[in-house]
Amino acid sequence: MKRQGQALSLKNLTKSNVWDIQENDVFRLWAQAERDADLRDNERHYIDVIKSAFTIEEVNIDKPEVIKKYEARGCQVGQVRLDEGTTVKWALKKKPIQRVTDLTWENIHHVSAQKLIEVLERNFGGGWESLPQSVQDIILSGFDISTTTLPTARLKKPGGLYEKKVADGFEVLEISKGSWTEAIFAKEKPMASVSHTKFPMPDEMAEEENVLVNLDDDDEDMPEETKNTDEEDDDDFDEDKLTEESYRTTFDTNPEELEMQADEVGEEEDF
Repeated sequence: MKRQGQALSLKNLTKSNVWDIQENDVFRLWAQAERDADLRDNERHYIDVIKSAFTIEEVNIDKPEVIKKYEARGCQVGQVRLDEGTTVKWALKKKPIQRVTDLTWENIHHVSAQKLIEVLERNFGGGWESLPQSVQDIILSGFDISTTTLPTARLKKPGGLYEKKVADGFEVLEISKGSWTEAIFAKEKPMASVSHTKFPMPDEMAEEENVLVNLDDDDEDMPEETKNTDEEDDDDFDEDKLTEESYRTTFDTNPEELEMQADEVGEEEDF
Protein backbone atom coordinates (compact mmCIF):
# COMPACT_ATOMS: atom_id res chain seq x y z
CA MET A 1 0.00 0.00 0.00
CA LYS A 2 2.19 2.82 -1.20
CA ARG A 3 1.34 6.42 -0.52
CA GLN A 4 1.61 9.03 -3.21
CA GLY A 5 3.11 12.42 -2.41
CA GLN A 6 6.34 14.36 -2.54
CA ALA A 7 9.52 12.65 -3.69
CA LEU A 8 11.27 10.75 -0.96
CA SER A 9 14.53 11.92 0.54
CA LEU A 10 16.39 11.10 3.72
CA LYS A 11 14.75 14.17 5.28
CA ASN A 12 11.19 12.86 4.90
CA LEU A 13 11.99 9.16 5.22
CA THR A 14 10.11 7.62 8.17
CA LYS A 15 9.85 4.21 9.80
CA SER A 16 6.62 3.74 7.85
CA ASN A 17 7.41 4.85 4.29
CA VAL A 18 10.88 3.29 4.45
CA TRP A 19 9.08 -0.01 3.77
CA ASP A 20 8.17 1.33 0.32
CA ILE A 21 11.77 1.47 -0.90
CA GLN A 22 14.38 -1.12 -1.82
CA GLU A 23 18.12 -1.46 -1.21
CA ASN A 24 19.17 0.50 -4.33
CA ASP A 25 16.85 3.34 -3.25
CA VAL A 26 18.68 3.64 0.07
CA PHE A 27 22.03 4.12 -1.67
CA ARG A 28 20.45 6.61 -4.11
CA LEU A 29 18.86 8.68 -1.33
CA TRP A 30 22.07 8.67 0.68
CA ALA A 31 24.09 9.83 -2.33
CA GLN A 32 21.65 12.70 -2.82
CA ALA A 33 21.91 13.66 0.85
CA GLU A 34 25.72 13.72 0.76
CA ARG A 35 25.42 17.12 -0.92
CA ASP A 36 23.21 18.38 1.94
CA ALA A 37 24.86 20.20 4.84
CA ASP A 38 22.57 18.63 7.46
CA LEU A 39 23.59 15.03 6.74
CA ARG A 40 26.27 15.08 9.42
CA ASP A 41 23.92 16.44 12.09
CA ASN A 42 21.14 13.93 11.33
CA GLU A 43 23.16 10.96 10.20
CA ARG A 44 22.36 8.84 13.27
CA HIS A 45 18.62 9.49 12.86
CA TYR A 46 18.70 8.53 9.18
CA ILE A 47 20.53 5.29 9.96
CA ASP A 48 18.03 4.38 12.68
CA VAL A 49 15.13 4.88 10.25
CA ILE A 50 16.82 2.73 7.60
CA LYS A 51 17.59 0.01 10.15
CA SER A 52 13.89 -0.28 11.02
CA ALA A 53 13.32 -1.92 7.61
CA PHE A 54 16.81 -3.05 6.52
CA THR A 55 19.74 -4.90 7.99
CA ILE A 56 22.99 -2.96 7.58
CA GLU A 57 26.35 -4.69 7.71
CA GLU A 58 29.57 -2.80 7.18
CA VAL A 59 31.86 -4.59 4.73
CA ASN A 60 35.24 -4.58 6.42
CA ILE A 61 37.05 -6.71 3.82
CA ASP A 62 36.58 -5.16 0.40
CA LYS A 63 37.41 -8.15 -1.80
CA PRO A 64 35.37 -9.60 -4.70
CA GLU A 65 34.98 -13.00 -3.04
CA VAL A 66 33.65 -11.36 0.14
CA ILE A 67 31.23 -9.17 -1.84
CA LYS A 68 29.91 -12.27 -3.65
CA LYS A 69 29.15 -13.95 -0.32
CA TYR A 70 27.06 -10.96 0.75
CA GLU A 71 25.24 -10.94 -2.59
CA ALA A 72 24.57 -14.68 -2.28
CA ARG A 73 22.71 -13.91 0.95
CA GLY A 74 20.47 -11.46 -0.90
CA CYS A 75 22.33 -8.31 0.14
CA GLN A 76 23.12 -5.37 -2.09
CA VAL A 77 26.54 -3.87 -1.53
CA GLY A 78 27.15 -0.16 -2.05
CA GLN A 79 29.34 2.71 -0.97
CA VAL A 80 28.27 5.54 1.34
CA ARG A 81 30.09 8.56 2.72
CA LEU A 82 29.63 9.13 6.44
CA ASP A 83 30.45 12.12 8.61
CA GLU A 84 33.81 13.81 8.21
CA GLY A 85 34.19 12.32 4.75
CA THR A 86 34.65 8.70 5.86
CA THR A 87 33.69 6.28 3.05
CA VAL A 88 32.49 2.77 3.86
CA LYS A 89 30.69 -0.05 2.11
CA TRP A 90 27.33 -1.31 3.34
CA ALA A 91 25.67 -4.64 2.69
CA LEU A 92 21.92 -3.91 2.77
CA LYS A 93 19.04 -6.35 2.89
CA LYS A 94 15.32 -5.65 3.30
CA LYS A 95 13.94 -7.32 6.42
CA PRO A 96 11.52 -10.11 5.46
CA ILE A 97 7.96 -10.28 6.75
CA GLN A 98 7.49 -14.01 7.23
CA ARG A 99 6.02 -14.43 10.72
CA VAL A 100 3.21 -12.66 12.52
CA THR A 101 5.82 -11.29 14.92
CA ASP A 102 7.39 -9.45 11.95
CA LEU A 103 4.23 -7.35 11.56
CA THR A 104 4.49 -3.88 13.08
CA TRP A 105 2.44 -0.70 13.26
CA GLU A 106 4.84 0.81 10.70
CA ASN A 107 4.90 -1.95 8.06
CA ILE A 108 1.32 -3.28 8.25
CA HIS A 109 0.14 -0.62 5.76
CA HIS A 110 2.74 -1.81 3.26
CA VAL A 111 1.59 -5.45 3.27
CA SER A 112 -0.94 -6.73 0.76
CA ALA A 113 -3.91 -8.88 1.77
CA GLN A 114 -2.41 -11.80 -0.14
CA LYS A 115 0.89 -11.40 1.71
CA LEU A 116 -0.95 -11.22 5.05
CA ILE A 117 -2.76 -14.49 4.31
CA GLU A 118 0.59 -16.12 3.49
CA VAL A 119 2.06 -14.91 6.79
CA LEU A 120 -0.95 -16.15 8.77
CA GLU A 121 -0.93 -19.52 7.02
CA ARG A 122 2.77 -19.98 7.69
CA ASN A 123 2.54 -19.21 11.39
CA PHE A 124 -0.48 -20.80 13.00
CA GLY A 125 -3.26 -23.34 12.65
CA GLY A 126 -5.45 -22.49 15.61
CA GLY A 127 -7.53 -19.75 14.01
CA TRP A 128 -7.83 -15.98 14.41
CA GLU A 129 -8.45 -16.13 18.15
CA SER A 130 -5.14 -17.94 18.68
CA LEU A 131 -3.24 -14.80 17.66
CA PRO A 132 -1.99 -12.55 20.49
CA GLN A 133 -4.19 -9.51 21.00
CA SER A 134 -1.27 -7.20 20.16
CA VAL A 135 -0.88 -8.87 16.75
CA GLN A 136 -4.63 -8.71 16.11
CA ASP A 137 -4.61 -4.97 16.86
CA ILE A 138 -1.77 -4.37 14.40
CA ILE A 139 -3.51 -6.35 11.65
CA LEU A 140 -6.86 -4.65 12.27
CA SER A 141 -5.22 -1.23 11.90
CA GLY A 142 -4.59 -1.98 8.23
CA PHE A 143 -7.16 -4.61 7.27
CA ASP A 144 -10.84 -5.41 7.50
CA ILE A 145 -10.99 -8.85 9.10
CA SER A 146 -13.97 -11.16 9.56
CA THR A 147 -14.21 -14.86 10.36
CA THR A 148 -16.74 -17.65 10.23
CA THR A 149 -16.63 -21.29 11.33
CA LEU A 150 -18.98 -23.69 9.56
CA PRO A 151 -19.22 -27.37 8.63
CA THR A 152 -16.85 -27.77 5.68
CA ALA A 153 -19.64 -28.96 3.40
CA ARG A 154 -21.60 -25.73 4.03
CA LEU A 155 -18.73 -23.24 3.92
CA LYS A 156 -18.92 -22.48 0.19
CA LYS A 157 -22.65 -22.86 -0.37
CA PRO A 158 -23.98 -20.63 -3.19
CA GLY A 159 -25.00 -17.20 -1.97
CA GLY A 160 -23.28 -17.69 1.39
CA LEU A 161 -20.82 -15.50 3.24
CA TYR A 162 -17.77 -17.09 1.61
CA GLU A 163 -19.00 -16.35 -1.89
CA LYS A 164 -19.99 -12.78 -0.97
CA LYS A 165 -16.64 -11.99 0.65
CA VAL A 166 -14.62 -13.32 -2.29
CA ALA A 167 -16.78 -11.31 -4.70
CA ASP A 168 -16.11 -8.22 -2.57
CA GLY A 169 -12.34 -8.61 -2.98
CA PHE A 170 -11.43 -10.35 0.29
CA GLU A 171 -8.54 -12.82 0.46
CA VAL A 172 -9.39 -16.00 2.38
CA LEU A 173 -7.46 -18.36 4.62
CA GLU A 174 -9.19 -21.67 5.36
CA ILE A 175 -8.23 -23.54 8.53
CA SER A 176 -9.49 -27.11 8.82
CA LYS A 177 -10.92 -28.21 12.15
CA GLY A 178 -12.03 -31.77 11.55
CA SER A 179 -15.29 -31.69 9.62
CA TRP A 180 -15.54 -27.92 10.28
CA THR A 181 -13.55 -25.10 8.70
CA GLU A 182 -12.71 -21.62 9.93
CA ALA A 183 -12.43 -19.01 7.20
CA ILE A 184 -10.50 -15.78 7.83
CA PHE A 185 -11.33 -12.99 5.38
CA ALA A 186 -8.89 -10.09 4.91
CA LYS A 187 -9.12 -6.93 2.83
CA GLU A 188 -6.88 -3.88 2.84
CA LYS A 189 -8.42 -0.77 4.36
CA PRO A 190 -8.36 2.35 2.17
CA MET A 191 -5.62 4.66 3.39
CA ALA A 192 -8.19 7.42 3.96
CA SER A 193 -9.94 5.27 6.58
CA VAL A 194 -6.77 4.43 8.51
CA SER A 195 -6.74 6.36 11.75
CA HIS A 196 -3.62 7.30 13.64
CA THR A 197 -3.76 7.11 17.42
CA LYS A 198 -2.43 10.11 19.34
CA PHE A 199 -1.42 9.20 22.86
CA PRO A 200 -2.25 11.97 25.37
CA MET A 201 0.45 13.71 27.35
CA PRO A 202 0.44 13.37 31.17
CA ASP A 203 -1.07 16.84 31.66
CA GLU A 204 -3.81 16.02 29.13
CA MET A 205 -4.58 12.78 30.97
CA ALA A 206 -4.92 14.65 34.27
CA GLU A 207 -7.25 17.19 32.68
CA GLU A 208 -9.36 14.40 31.18
CA GLU A 209 -9.66 12.68 34.57
CA ASN A 210 -10.97 15.94 36.10
CA VAL A 211 -13.57 16.22 33.34
CA LEU A 212 -14.69 12.62 33.92
CA VAL A 213 -15.08 13.26 37.65
CA ASN A 214 -17.25 16.30 36.95
CA LEU A 215 -19.38 14.33 34.52
CA ASP A 216 -19.96 11.62 37.13
CA ASP A 217 -21.07 14.26 39.64
CA ASP A 218 -23.50 15.75 37.13
CA ASP A 219 -24.98 12.34 36.40
CA GLU A 220 -26.18 12.05 40.01
CA ASP A 221 -28.42 15.09 39.48
CA MET A 222 -29.69 13.92 36.10
CA PRO A 223 -33.40 12.99 35.88
CA GLU A 224 -33.91 9.26 36.03
CA GLU A 225 -35.58 9.08 32.63
CA THR A 226 -32.62 10.73 30.86
CA LYS A 227 -29.89 8.41 32.23
CA ASN A 228 -28.55 5.79 29.86
CA THR A 229 -28.78 2.33 31.41
CA ASP A 230 -27.73 -1.11 30.31
CA GLU A 231 -31.32 -2.27 30.66
CA GLU A 232 -32.45 0.22 28.00
CA ASP A 233 -29.71 -0.92 25.65
CA ASP A 234 -30.85 -4.51 26.06
CA ASP A 235 -34.44 -3.56 25.20
CA ASP A 236 -33.27 -1.99 21.92
CA PHE A 237 -31.44 -5.14 20.81
CA ASP A 238 -33.04 -6.70 17.75
CA GLU A 239 -32.15 -10.33 17.24
CA ASP A 240 -33.60 -10.23 13.72
CA LYS A 241 -30.71 -7.96 12.65
CA LEU A 242 -28.12 -10.68 13.21
CA THR A 243 -26.54 -11.90 9.99
CA GLU A 244 -24.24 -14.77 9.23
CA GLU A 245 -21.40 -12.28 8.83
CA SER A 246 -21.78 -10.71 12.26
CA TYR A 247 -22.46 -13.98 14.07
CA ARG A 248 -19.56 -15.96 15.42
CA THR A 249 -19.69 -18.81 17.91
CA THR A 250 -16.79 -19.91 20.07
CA PHE A 251 -16.95 -23.65 20.55
CA ASP A 252 -15.65 -25.03 23.81
CA THR A 253 -16.01 -28.60 22.58
CA ASN A 254 -14.90 -30.51 19.52
CA PRO A 255 -16.91 -29.38 16.46
CA GLU A 256 -17.39 -33.02 15.41
CA GLU A 257 -19.06 -33.79 18.74
CA LEU A 258 -21.43 -30.85 18.23
CA GLU A 259 -22.34 -32.20 14.78
CA MET A 260 -23.08 -35.64 16.30
CA GLN A 261 -25.26 -33.99 18.94
CA ALA A 262 -27.16 -32.14 16.23
CA ASP A 263 -27.81 -35.44 14.42
CA GLU A 264 -29.13 -37.02 17.64
CA VAL A 265 -31.53 -34.12 18.12
CA GLY A 266 -32.78 -34.60 14.56
CA GLU A 267 -33.39 -38.30 15.19
CA GLU A 268 -35.43 -37.53 18.31
CA GLU A 269 -37.60 -35.09 16.37
CA ASP A 270 -38.55 -37.88 13.93
CA PHE A 271 -40.51 -39.71 16.61
